[in-house]
Amino acid sequence: MNNTGVHAREVDVVVIGAGQAGLAAAHHLRRTGFEPGRDFVVLDHAPRPGGAWQFRWPSLTFGKVHGMHALPGMELTDADPARPSSEVVSEYFDAYERAFDLRVRRPVDVRAVREGPGARLLVETDDGTWSTRALINATGTWDRPFWPRYPGQETFRGRQLHTAQYPGPEEFAGRRVVVVGGGASGTQHLMEIAAHAAETTWVTRRPPVFREGPFTEEFGRAAVALVEERVRQGLPPRSVVSVTGLPLNDAIRQALADGILDRRPIFDRITPDGVEWADGRRVDADVILWATGFRAAIDHLAPLRLRERGGGIRVEGTRAVADPRIHLVGYGPSASTIGASRAGRAAVRDIRRLLADAPVSV
Repeated sequence: MNNTGVHAREVDVVVIGAGQAGLAAAHHLRRTGFEPGRDFVVLDHAPRPGGAWQFRWPSLTFGKVHGMHALPGMELTDADPARPSSEVVSEYFDAYERAFDLRVRRPVDVRAVREGPGARLLVETDDGTWSTRALINATGTWDRPFWPRYPGQETFRGRQLHTAQYPGPEEFAGRRVVVVGGGASGTQHLMEIAAHAAETTWVTRRPPVFREGPFTEEFGRAAVALVEERVRQGLPPRSVVSVTGLPLNDAIRQALADGILDRRPIFDRITPDGVEWADGRRVDADVILWATGFRAAIDHLAPLRLRERGGGIRVEGTRAVADPRIHLVGYGPSASTIGASRAGRAAVRDIRRLLADAPVSV
């Protein structure tokens, strides 16, 4: 028991989250000499391996996934592109955890991270408390779907659901569906649903940007730099795809030609029977599907008061500027499969330096 009266298990590093970013960080901890269970622990709230991928809808097959990058030290090979990505990636993550003996503890819900005695952090969970010298937060965004608010929303008599609850296109058979959102999920949903629904309508806040040509390394670096600048300023991160635009592939071209991706500006209000614009236009709807993205799942860090006035956490690389013990991987510029893997390595490198320089409390 420490002097706060809390029974806490002591480790050097706690990793919160076992998606792409968390597993990459755990791998680099293991590879550089940290022993799982003794020196670090990985806590994951999901019921099984797979990160957020395990919750993806069945029609999102592995062949439709944009740029799934391998975890460090183990390639994902011979994956059937026709299988659901939720199955392929979950099996891969499960094999990865076992291959590197990462000993992920799940399901464990982290409730809060607080300042503890002796310059340590207390990670409070539904499975007890850990005392740690450093923290790698890899909680992603899946648990915080963003639902915009519009006048009349509560009066809608049909069904409203978010991408996080998307069941696949068959459930929309014969329905009039309004899809809200201009990102990759919104376009994928529309192209799937159109074959089943009685009618689809696509609305976005800003006109969608379709990107011609290959996604070059230089283009990718420039896009990541724009996202990185936001988190350096303490602003909430935007997704990388919001900067890069949507790739104009054959499926998108066909959907544009067929009128499926006929975008309208965002409506002004929601009515019991659909949506309306200020100029009097209206669309009747049975379903509103909010493909409006996610926000960073970082509420458990609130006791540390890391947020800036802009609403985000200022981050340099992966390190929280306000507290060098805290690293955020899969946050902002590292919120991609390749970015998360690189960020895990960078976080471990910084933490090793931090722990080497800091005195060990007794």
